[in-house]
Amino acid sequence: MAGVQKTSSRLLALLSLLQTRRDWSGDDLAERLDVTPRTVRRDIDRLRELGYPILTFKGPAGGYRLDAGSQLPPLLFDDGQAVALALALQTAATSTTIGEDAERALATIRQVMPSRLRHRIDLLRVTAARPPENDGAAPVDSRTLVELGDVIHARAELRFDYGPDRAATAEHPRRTQPHHLITWRGHWYLLAWDLDREDWRVFRVDRIRPRTPTGPRFTPRDIPGGDVSAFITSRFRGNDGTRTDWPCQGEVILDLPATAVVPFAQDGIVEPLGPGRCRLTLGSWSWTGLAATLGRFDTDIEVIGPRELSDAFAQLATRYANATRNTGSP
Repeated sequence: MAGVQKTSSRLLALLSLLQTRRDWSGDDLAERLDVTPRTVRRDIDRLRELGYPILTFKGPAGGYRLDAGSQLPPLLFDDGQAVALALALQTAATSTTIGEDAERALATIRQVMPSRLRHRIDLLRVTAARPPENDGAAPVDSRTLVELGDVIHARAELRFDYGPDRAATAEHPRRTQPHHLITWRGHWYLLAWDLDREDWRVFRVDRIRPRTPTGPRFTPRDIPGGDVSAFITSRFRGNDGTRTDWPCQGEVILDLPATAVVPFAQDGIVEPLGPGRCRLTLGSWSWTGLAATLGRFDTDIEVIGPRELSDAFAQLATRYANATRNTGSP
């Protein structure tokens, strides 16, 4: 029994070494494990029988390499990797896209964790709060994400129907050269070059219905500015940092320090004007909604513009005043 445990421990140590770098010579592995090269060869064969695709390469001393296979073999993680993976799965489990798969993966990993690691994970339960505007977001089929990932990796042109009606089929589908999958405020987006419009476009993945087969291969274009994150941010935000997709945007001065406003400004831009004042530029779906949002700051508000925001404050003032009148007992 002791011999079996010793062999198992040595196999785990060997697997851990193979995962730390690409190539190992047989002599280096034997030295690290304090065994003979012959024992290393036998252990390599045992790992192969367990499903690990270990390649042998030629050289002065020969060597081994842990390669990618057609099936997922058992994996070995150190304590830090296991905790990080579990936390990432907890966060992913809150997603409507892969939540169920993430929960199953987390349960599988937690089941085989040592008690000391399970305790650490249980103390680090993650609760992700999604912004209210994302509550109505349509879930994204994980198969669609995988399919988009495949065409991006293959650098193949993609045709797809696009729109909120997932059952509709367009006469002329969108023809694109897909480049990146991106997440922004709870939604998945595809960054692609639109071949018909000859311009970059950002598409909501939950509105994409891919068509098959895919198109020819293409040479990827350079992203403007060379930074995908900066480019995507600029598409959702203007040069001054405000969102361009808000139908209503206003600017006010608040009698509060900028540090007190920033945590609650969401997509807004806060500019300090002194120790106790700041300028806030914010957007919303309606003028009254924007005025109500600004009223949450519970301070004096000076409207810089536009006039529609001032009118919205006046409408809310009248509405609130009417609400205070005594209309009798219910």
